[in-house]
Amino acid sequence: MSKKTLKRIAAALERMSPKPLAAPDFSESDGFVWHVSPDRLDPVPNINRVDIGLLVGIDRARDILLENTLQFANGLPANNVLLWGARGMGKSSLVKAAHAQTLTKVKGLKLVEVQREDLPSIGRLLNILRASDHRFLLFCDDLSFGHDDSHYKSLKAVLDGGIEGRPENVVFYATSNRRHLMPRDMIENERSTAISPSEAVEEKVSLSDRFGLWLGFHPCDQDQYLAMIRGYCDAHDITISDADLWAEAIEWQQTRGSRSGRVAWQYFVDLAGRRGVNI
Repeated sequence: MSKKTLKRIAAALERMSPKPLAAPDFSESDGFVWHVSPDRLDPVPNINRVDIGLLVGIDRARDILLENTLQFANGLPANNVLLWGARGMGKSSLVKAAHAQTLTKVKGLKLVEVQREDLPSIGRLLNILRASDHRFLLFCDDLSFGHDDSHYKSLKAVLDGGIEGRPENVVFYATSNRRHLMPRDMIENERSTAISPSEAVEEKVSLSDRFGLWLGFHPCDQDQYLAMIRGYCDAHDITISDADLWAEAIEWQQTRGSRSGRVAWQYFVDLAGRRGVNI
């Protein structure tokens, strides 16, 4: 075989198996997003988040998450956290706000967002983070798994870590509308059709058990909904009477057919726009 042919084969193999990604300059930002094809950690100049004081009606979840995050940032033991429950009630906002609040007391904690579809690459990401002196909060928003979805197996590298163990400088936070991370009808279907019903669903259902903390989020009542909007108005110096705010906000809620923190923010965005206020 000629040298020219060998060089072509070597080049092809190198393309198929690229060199491991070098760690970025983590001092460049407090937040990063993990991408694949090719692997890279892109810095986020300005993380999209709200002040933790504006998150109303989730005091218990806020306090628990803050304490866990502070422990981790200080190099103490901390749990992986699953934030689950009602849509639009501030699960992902709380994660980002807790990260920001922690940075006011302990510097150096990095927030790294991972997309659910990129979970199979999580082992490569952990290899990069394991070698760093920084501490990392991995965050996956809207985590859930379907009937034939095997991505959950990759998640065990973060939650359990295999024989290497989860890196000491990494903790994992995830949000989901489902406590068991898969639809209840799929759980029941697997139980009813499998030869060994309990074993058929145990692996997927038990995945949520690997999170040390479960924080539940429930729909807000009308008083909490209005308090959220009032908090946004006060924070951005928008003056509106209680009577006008209640009338407009309740009408907005009725047109949306739901009431949540997300709906409260959407009404406030509309109000700020009408008042000519940038937010």
